[in-house]
Amino acid sequence: MTRALLICCRVVLALAVAASVASASPQKAASPKPPSNDDCLACHGDAGAARADGRSVAVLPEPFAGSIHGMGGLSCVDCHTDLAALTEYPHAEQLQPAQCATCHDKAVAAYGQGVHAQERQSGGKLAAASCADCHGSHDIKPSADPESRTHHARLLDTCGRCHGNDEIIKRDKIAIGNVVDLFKDSIHGRALIKSGLSVAPTCTDCHGSHDIRRKRDPASTVFRNTIPATCSSCHEGIGREYWESVHGTQVAKGSPLAPVCTSCHTAHEIRRSDVEGWALEVIKECGTCHEHSLETYRDTFHGQVTALGYARVASCADCHGAHNVFPKSDPRSTVSAEKRVATCKQCHEGATASFVKFDPHADPGSRERNPTLYYIAQFMKMLLLGVFSFFGVLMTLWLGRSVQLKAAGEWRRRKVDDSAEDGE
Repeated sequence: MTRALLICCRVVLALAVAASVASASPQKAASPKPPSNDDCLACHGDAGAARADGRSVAVLPEPFAGSIHGMGGLSCVDCHTDLAALTEYPHAEQLQPAQCATCHDKAVAAYGQGVHAQERQSGGKLAAASCADCHGSHDIKPSADPESRTHHARLLDTCGRCHGNDEIIKRDKIAIGNVVDLFKDSIHGRALIKSGLSVAPTCTDCHGSHDIRRKRDPASTVFRNTIPATCSSCHEGIGREYWESVHGTQVAKGSPLAPVCTSCHTAHEIRRSDVEGWALEVIKECGTCHEHSLETYRDTFHGQVTALGYARVASCADCHGAHNVFPKSDPRSTVSAEKRVATCKQCHEGATASFVKFDPHADPGSRERNPTLYYIAQFMKMLLLGVFSFFGVLMTLWLGRSVQLKAAGEWRRRKVDDSAEDGE
């Protein structure tokens, strides 16, 4: 700090001399020259420079020179515009925030529409991310630079400073919780972190960068009916299948009930779809909408085996497809009359036209779906009721008879006992 103060004194002395010369000159006084970077670094270039409250105000020359601003020739006052007319040192301790919008007007405008800016403006979560929280301040590097905080491989750590910090999540009551830990265990997170794949998605691929919006906002990239388009930006082939399916066509019409990608795969903890655990759990997800179909499926051999935790039998997607689900009346459907034999042959090699007449969702309560099964079920109910009724009546009569016989036997025993006493 001593060296910095000496340099500051020299700067002040030089300005004083220049001012005296200008005042002595008969010519018109020129406007004050803005402080140069060297003027600012005379104090802030000291690693120990700090405010009265102990907060560091150091700006190390080398990191700044290697930043995108330093290499671009920007000066300190280009961002700290309230210092452009500075004539006295040291300047006021409280300065206006750096004006990023001077150069990055579009990015700042987009940020203003996002949830982070809204939280800060509403006086809510004052710790919500600002420009410097994500990009840094005096050491900002281009996003393509591996050392940049916004580089594809480092974004998870940048976002994780808040969304992976349990203390901040609890303090600011962030409802979505620690999504960073969930993402790290997902198929996307493993591909990004462990495999180092640059094509693996990170936070901004789904949420956007500056205009991150709440998921209930229709303009958000993670709005429910927008999610299929967001996921399709990477999974293009699956996206085409989905949009043509019965689910996709309903979403395109604005249905709030038709499933989207996250309905089955979740959001941050997406797992591989070829593991047994996920294949069994997704059956329950189908049942959240198709509740009755799940009930009838559980009544079959397939459903009972999967309920025991085995995935080597047919589940919903094995018969109906995963992303290309169509009504069975559609010839493209894997359970249509034209394709049903081929679908069953995936497991049952000897499947024939007669074999596929088996109803995998047989409902004994529906006369319209299968009248034969319905009447058989009704007959069995009546037979069961008749059997129980018959034996109920029989047991009631037998019980009454047993009481009578027991009473008669007791009477005879007493008669015999009385006769024996009289004989004595």
